[in-house]
Formats: sequence, C-alpha cells, structure tokens
Amino acid sequence: MNSLIERTQIERTTRTYSSEEQLLIQEGGYVSPSDFLLEDILTALSLSKPVLLKGPSGSGKTRLAQSISALFHQPMQSVNCSVDLDAEALLGFKTILTQNGQSVIEFVDGPVVKAMKHGHILYIDEINMAKPETLPILHSILDHRRMLTNPFTGEVIIAHKDFSVISAINEGYIGTSPMNEALKNRFVSFSIPYLKMDQLRTVLETSVPHAKPEIIDILMNLSSDLTKQAENGLLADEAASVRSLLDALELAVHMPIERAVMYAIAELLEDKMERDLVNELTATWVK
Repeated sequence: MNSLIERTQIERTTRTYSSEEQLLIQEGGYVSPSDFLLEDILTALSLSKPVLLKGPSGSGKTRLAQSISALFHQPMQSVNCSVDLDAEALLGFKTILTQNGQSVIEFVDGPVVKAMKHGHILYIDEINMAKPETLPILHSILDHRRMLTNPFTGEVIIAHKDFSVISAINEGYIGTSPMNEALKNRFVSFSIPYLKMDQLRTVLETSVPHAKPEIIDILMNLSSDLTKQAENGLLADEAASVRSLLDALELAVHMPIERAVMYAIAELLEDKMERDLVNELTATWVK
C-alpha cells in the first residue's frame, strides 16, 4: 500500500468506538481481481472522494465495502435503496418520548447523519434503485462541502474528517434508473468485475475449507460455463454470482451437488429455460 493509505489506516484504526459502533465494523475477505483495483479505491477514499462501485450482481461489491470497513477498523452504516426510499430512511425521523410524565419530541438520526457525525463509512447499495427525486438531498454531502442542513431539524451537520461514502450499482437491471449526472459526477467510479478463475478457487477454498477438492473442481468448471452463458446473454448475470457459488459449495458439503446448485443458483432465476440450462450444465460435470 502507498503511504497515503497507510497513514489513513493508522489514523482510523487507532480511533476508539463504543460497543454499539464496534458491531458495525465488518469482516474482510474480498479478493481483488487486479493488482491495483483495491489500492486505487483505498486511495480515493483516503482523499475523501465518494466512491461508486459498478458491476454485475455477485461480483463482490458489498464484500469489498465490508473489507474496507475491516481494513480501516471503521464502522459502516448501510442503506439499501428501493423505490420506497425517502428522506427519513436516509436522515432519520422524529418520534415522541415520555420524559418525567411529559411528551417530548426527539429526532432519531438515520444512517447518513450517524455516519457524518461519527466518521463512519456510509454504504449505499443499489443507489440506482432509488427514485431520482430522493437523492439530490445527498449532493452537498458528496461534493467539496461535505455538509448537510437537516430539513427535519434545521441542524447544520459538517462531516467528520473520517466520513467516507461508498455506493454500489448494478447497471442495466430491471427496476433501476440511470443515475442523475449531477449525482454521478460527484463520485469516483470503479468497475468491479468477476474474479479470475485462480482467484475464485482461492475464495472457495478459503471460505469453505472443509469442502472436498473434487466438489470445488466441479463448481469451478460450472462457474466457467455459467460466466460464458451470461456473457452470451443466455443467462442472467446473477447465475454467475460468486455469492451463489459459495452458497452452493456450502450446501454441497452436506447434499448432492446437483441439488445444491439447483437451490443456490438455478431456483433464483425467474426464467424456466435459464433454470433448466443451469441444471443441464451441472449434470455435464457430475460423474
């Protein structure tokens, strides 16, 4: 790692957190598909740049964000976007409490406000699933101002120096919208590809160390087939997901591999022809 990242890591790992905050520090395990990708992302975050991770489902975007949280020993607040996402889900909400027999209105900070105030990582997953009109509230957080005027309380919040933003998108998926240019231009963008085969084997062997080598061999061959079929447009990208492959491997330790793949990969696909194709590909590798 370069000196900038090392300095940032030292500064952040020496901070102390409450027991509640420590529960938000994630576990690592991401394997970078290139020699420079992870280091380049860490460099951008060390420069306080908001980072956008683009890649197919299951390519490891969430695991990458979790690994950064582990590396910096920094709590991570998460937002899972949907069409129902609103300002309250991001910033917080007012609630009524009873104190000394009287009703008191109190504001409960949301993930964005908590991350800004306490210097946490803010992870916004599938940001292009949110309605475009919801997201402009983030503009002042993501640019050089790094501040927010909370519309619910009027409080002006200046981001802690360690506050970092990581967003992730699956481009071109049903239910997603193109990101507003004003929002997209506030990020430094990185494409997150699927792992190379030797890297994938390392992940499988490390994640499920008690799996038999012959099972891993079958899943490696199957993964190669699934990736090719996804690239040719015959399968949805999620069929080649590393996450699903890991689920299949864990199941295959305790049941026949055909059933493991069916439950962890094939049955997740909406199209019956795609499900049948996955099962047929599996059968070609099972002796």
